[in-house]
Formats: sequence, structure tokens, C-alpha cells
Amino acid sequence: MTGAAELRVKESDRIAVVVSNLRAIGAAVEELSDGFVVQGTAPRLAGRVTTHGDHRMAMAFGVLGALPGNEVVVDDPGCVAVSYPGFWADLERVVS
Repeated sequence: MTGAAELRVKESDRIAVVVSNLRAIGAAVEELSDGFVVQGTAPRLAGRVTTHGDHRMAMAFGVLGALPGNEVVVDDPGCVAVSYPGFWADLERVVS
């Protein structure tokens, strides 16, 4: 993903947060000034991610964690309430 330098100046530096969290769960990722490159990895991703209070990070990594075989723990799941209070219940319904 490139051409997204504006993501560095949102609620958090979303590029840095995505890269850090992907690494934390076992993905091979290279950070760029305006994005990142993810290399294919083993199908199972597991670990704890830090949202920095950013509801979009919580939802993105929640979806990733919902994929079969992955075990991703979101540090602040409640932060999604700012934009989508029913997110976790809806995600559960979709994957069940």
C-alpha cells in the first residue's frame, strides 16, 4: 500500500501503528514513508495489538483476528464505540 502519507497525521500515525501491530502478530512487513509492504506469511497470526485509542485500528485488527486460525487480542476493544458501538456483536454474528 503506497500513496497514503496522510495516514501519518490522523488520530495516530496509522502507518506506524499498522506496521507495529502486524509485526506483533507475526507478519513480515516493511514500513515506507507513505505506506507499507506486507510479505506473505504463515496463515496463523497471533498476538496482542495496541490500538492507541484508534477505533479504526481496533476494527481492522478485530476483523483480521476473526479469520480462521488467527488469534489476535485487541488491547482496547471499547474504543470502537465512537463510530460503531455494535461492531463486536456484528462481527461475532458474521463469523459464527
